[in-house]
This record gives sequence, C-alpha cells and structure tokens, in this order.
Amino acid sequence: MSVKDEIYAFCEKMNADPGHMESKDLAFQVNLKESGPIQMVIKDGSITVFEDNPYTPEITLIISDNNYSKLLKGDLNTTMAFMTGSVKVEGKLDKAFRLLEVVKQYQ
Repeated sequence: MSVKDEIYAFCEKMNADPGHMESKDLAFQVNLKESGPIQMVIKDGSITVFEDNPYTPEITLIISDNNYSKLLKGDLNTTMAFMTGSVKVEGKLDKAFRLLEVVKQYQ
C-alpha cells in the first residue's frame, strides 16, 4: 500500500469517529519527499484530502514517505524526528503539535 493510500485510509478512520476533530479547523500540507505534496483540510468535524493542493496551508510538514507512514501508525518518535530534521515544519509549530495530538487519537 502506498503512503497516499495509507493517508486516505487514515482519513476515512478519522471521519468515522470525528469527535477528536471538533473545533480543530486546519488546512495543512504534507510534502512527501518521494510522492509529492498532498493537502488535508479539517473543517466542521471532518477531514478531506486534496491532491491538487487548492488551499494555502497553515502548516506544511516535510517528511519522507516512510517516516509519514510510521507517523500514521504511531511508530515514529516525533520529538526525535523534529530534533534530527527528519520532519520539518513550515508555519506555526504550535499548530503542528496540535495536529499531531489529533493524529495520535486515531493511531
């Protein structure tokens, strides 16, 4: 399964149980080093995936496909990944950490 397939499956899981996304409106982008950019928008308690990048993201994560797959599964030490540069964030770091907290609820 490609990381983009994993993203779609993860977002379906989130939409099936939207309680952790309430009042968390956020447009973010993940620049996958191998597969390219993909955007996700959390709005009104649901998440939508866009491959055509129609929004200006509030935050952008720059990460390898393999590390993003690990992040979705809860197998990535995000603190170490930030410290070592395996994950880079453009935008407000506090929003990135809030996003990671939401993701953790679905792992």
